[in-house]
Amino acid sequence: MQILAVDVGTGTQDILLFDSERELENCPAMIMPSPTTLVADGIRAATAQRRDVLLTGYTMGGGPSGWAARDHLEAGLRVFATPEAARTFDDDLEAVQQMGVILVSEDEAAHLPDAVPVHMRDLDYANIESAFARFGVRLRPDALAVAVFDHGAAPPGFSDRVFRFNYITDTVRRRNSLTAFAYLAPDIPPALTRFQAVAANAASVCPGVPLVVMDTAPAAMLGALEDPVVRSHRSSLLCNVGNMHTLAFHLIDRRIVGLFEHHTGRLTVGKLDAYLEQLARGTISNQEVFEDSGHGALVVEENAEKPGLLAVTGPRQRLLLGSAWQPHFAVPHGSMMLAGCFGLLQAVAARLPETRSAIERSSIGPTDAS
Repeated sequence: MQILAVDVGTGTQDILLFDSERELENCPAMIMPSPTTLVADGIRAATAQRRDVLLTGYTMGGGPSGWAARDHLEAGLRVFATPEAARTFDDDLEAVQQMGVILVSEDEAAHLPDAVPVHMRDLDYANIESAFARFGVRLRPDALAVAVFDHGAAPPGFSDRVFRFNYITDTVRRRNSLTAFAYLAPDIPPALTRFQAVAANAASVCPGVPLVVMDTAPAAMLGALEDPVVRSHRSSLLCNVGNMHTLAFHLIDRRIVGLFEHHTGRLTVGKLDAYLEQLARGTISNQEVFEDSGHGALVVEENAEKPGLLAVTGPRQRLLLGSAWQPHFAVPHGSMMLAGCFGLLQAVAARLPETRSAIERSSIGPTDAS
């Protein structure tokens, strides 16, 4: 059995090809530049050539690609985009047009030969397949699993931070498990437009192959539980320090008793330590985190058992060097950067029962589906 797991971040896309006939540590894996970084590079190359840009494809992760598009426009050049691609920058297309982006239909896009085409997508299956093929690995997945960060399509005038955290709160209250953040393609909520775009993209390149889509930080936290040190603690804090967002959970027996989400760029080690202390005590305030330009906080269980460990993952985990918590930097199966992929495998086991036994044979303990 093969499962292709792709964890899409702002800086990198972390790729694991699970093969049930191999030890998990021997499965092929890659850490490559993120799709949004590659799109940004394409836009910047067009800027240097003083040429207009045409964005087509799917809604995907923004950040670097959005910054490059703004720089392109400020250089006096034009950015054309189909509506689906344009939603990368904002689900409100009027806001995208106010940026200066010119919306075009698919038919109109075909008549812009002088513009440099840049294709938008979070899942570049063809390039992944080609890279593996270079090393003699044939890609024939029985399932796909992709992790992306999705703010969700907030109504015009509604805070996307509030909308995102409302979604997190509703998810935890609906089913208190990290795997609740993972969906089979037909079950993706309509408001999760980036998840929906991944599903459409995957269906076009791997028709008939089941897909699980999951939020990135919960995937990393689920993967961190594959670290024996983390799994040995009944009560722990798990913190994923991403390039753009930091999400921390207080877990007891894998049950979520509290959490908060903030913007990494707004945090220092001292401020993050303080929020983690409040999370551990169950005193963290949603209003305080939001007013500090974060997304929010949720206390599910007051007076919960204090955590005995802080486990950290994420590309900016060095932010917690020197933390008073003396954190454990989780290395599930020997690789911190693949934590999200290992978490995706756990999510697949929960969503696709036919994969469970093969995945559990490679795990250090039972999956959440057991």
